[in-house]
Amino acid sequence: MAAGAGWRMGAAERGGRGAETLFRGLLFCVLGCGFCWGNSIERKIYIPLNKTAPCVRLLNATHQIGCQSSMNGDTGVIHVVEKDQDLKWVLTDGPHPPYMVLLEGGLFTRELMLQLKGSSRVSGLAVAISKPIPAQGFSPGLKCPNDGFGVYSNDYGPQYAHCNWTMWNPLGNGLAYEDFNFPIFLLEDANETQVIKQCYQDHNLPQNGSVPEYPLCAMQLFAHMHAVTNTVTCMRRSSLQTAFSLNPEEVCDALSDYNVWSTLKPINTSSKIDLMDEVIIVATRIDSHSFFWNVAPGAESAVSSFVTHLAAAEALHKVPGVQTLPRNIMFTFFQGETFDYIGSSRMVYDMENDKFPVRLDNIHSFLELSQVALRNSSVLWVHTDPVSQRNESIQTQVKTLLEALINSSMSANVTLQEVRQSQPLPPSSFQRFLKARGIPGVVLADHRTSFQNRYYQSMYDTAENILMKYPEGLSPEETLDYVTDTAKSLAEVATVVARALYQLAGGTGNTSAIQADPRTVSRMLYGFLIKTNNSWFQSIIKQDLKGLLGDELPQHYIAVTTLVNTTQLVQYVLANLTGTVVNFTKEECLNPEKTPNPEKEMYVYTWVQGSRDANSTSRVPFCVQSTVRLTKAASPAFELKQWGSTEYSTWTESRWKDIRARIFLVASKELEIITLVVGIAILILSLLATYFINAKAHVLFSSPGDAGAVAY
Repeated sequence: MAAGAGWRMGAAERGGRGAETLFRGLLFCVLGCGFCWGNSIERKIYIPLNKTAPCVRLLNATHQIGCQSSMNGDTGVIHVVEKDQDLKWVLTDGPHPPYMVLLEGGLFTRELMLQLKGSSRVSGLAVAISKPIPAQGFSPGLKCPNDGFGVYSNDYGPQYAHCNWTMWNPLGNGLAYEDFNFPIFLLEDANETQVIKQCYQDHNLPQNGSVPEYPLCAMQLFAHMHAVTNTVTCMRRSSLQTAFSLNPEEVCDALSDYNVWSTLKPINTSSKIDLMDEVIIVATRIDSHSFFWNVAPGAESAVSSFVTHLAAAEALHKVPGVQTLPRNIMFTFFQGETFDYIGSSRMVYDMENDKFPVRLDNIHSFLELSQVALRNSSVLWVHTDPVSQRNESIQTQVKTLLEALINSSMSANVTLQEVRQSQPLPPSSFQRFLKARGIPGVVLADHRTSFQNRYYQSMYDTAENILMKYPEGLSPEETLDYVTDTAKSLAEVATVVARALYQLAGGTGNTSAIQADPRTVSRMLYGFLIKTNNSWFQSIIKQDLKGLLGDELPQHYIAVTTLVNTTQLVQYVLANLTGTVVNFTKEECLNPEKTPNPEKEMYVYTWVQGSRDANSTSRVPFCVQSTVRLTKAASPAFELKQWGSTEYSTWTESRWKDIRARIFLVASKELEIITLVVGIAILILSLLATYFINAKAHVLFSSPGDAGAVAY
């Protein structure tokens, strides 16, 4: 009996192990199938939208702006709004809230957005780009850009503070500075927009006044932001994480990048220049902004001016004997100026604190290029500061500046006109220098009072806005070298600037030979506005930086820790236009300190990949010697940890983990509940079946031979 009982216990144990093995096998098969089919099933359910740009959250010392979704994304039934009347379905009539609104670009206005913002029936928004661009203009920026961070205040020209005298951007609706509690995405691909509209027409479009039936086409937007309230709050949380956590998760980052600068005559950057040396600063901004993250074409607001600046620098460097001019010229390209003058305020701070080779006292004069592409009748306006000119010495030097500019424009197709002295400076980097010290200077612009640019800080500030036109049928190479009317116009401005700078630096020779190259200007406009991945840009960068170049439209938004493409490309273009090819090997170029060259501390050496050899596919690299350098464009507020500063920019960008968009068909709530209940019932039945199979395993999995042995 004991042996039989033991044998039966063994059989039960073997049966249990058999059941367990079978169960594990089934589980393995299920998991394997899930792994293999999971992605396939997801692709059948969801259609991802790959060409989108989100609105993200930005913060400053006092508040937050931008958009965000809930942690798991926001979902809603799609409704297409192509005219104002379509909005009623979303706000009141539609029976299936919340809604995801697909909005035509022409309706993307402040008034409509505030209606959506105030409704609980809206879970998100997708905006289709308007083509052609809105004729009436569109600027989501402020009417008074960088208000409170320029030179005008209660202590300096109070009558000019807060744009009391001139409203510079009258079309600015401030939309980019609103805070929305739902996600907003830009649809950049017309094909994806059409897919969404087709899904809407097939499933959501009311027929003959009847309510559409399930399944309905829905959209899900993911854009959850980690930072909240303001920069003071998010930076404090980030610093606490860094101090007490082994794996800190910071919630925001300061907007920052690098300024690009170079000098006509080389200087030793390891020390300060002599106090008696005079430097003329030429400046432009290289960044832009719009409502959507990293969508900042900035054709008129930034590109036209820094391309003109680059062309003027090239023209000056070609002049014989410029190295012997009495005064030096410093070419400066500021980053982050859109966000309360990040780049210029940092350079001024560094100059004041002996962290820059040039002091404020070395500055002889200041010439800034603002928006210059949309001139009426070839007129270029010269803006000056009425307050600083109350000082007779500064007024005299400003007159000298004006005379040099006017004389230089005599033989060019540019008419310079001075704005009346009672008008203040437009938003400009020059204001940050004036705030620190009285400096004679001017700002050149295509507008006398308010901006000519109707798309300031907008996704529509593109090549089309500055009237760049190409003949049809050109190849990419032909388009790159085609000289447009816009390029010719900007080259004229660059010529005037270069000739004036030559005179201001003490040059006494004939300036008629100083001429900016329209072909170079055309190449730069093509590269910075249409396609960075072109043969010229390829030839002037390092081989390991090929990732900078892409076929998509270039954007000029400042970054948060890394060098943005615009900064690096401006750096390499400036080096190419103003530098010299030297006969260095690659090793010598990459390690100039190992060479006996006595001027190695005066220059920067760059090994670029060069153009393709005409007889092969390989490139011919070479070494460029230039004076082009980078310096931090990070607000002093973050170095000083004054996160609530009213003196310096405090803009930060929230961090996020997941930004994506997709559409799918959604079932009714009743069907979802039924599906859930049936699923739970099947799960319970499966568990019960597993339990009973396991309990009766010794019976279900015993073999006939084993049964006979038991009977015996």
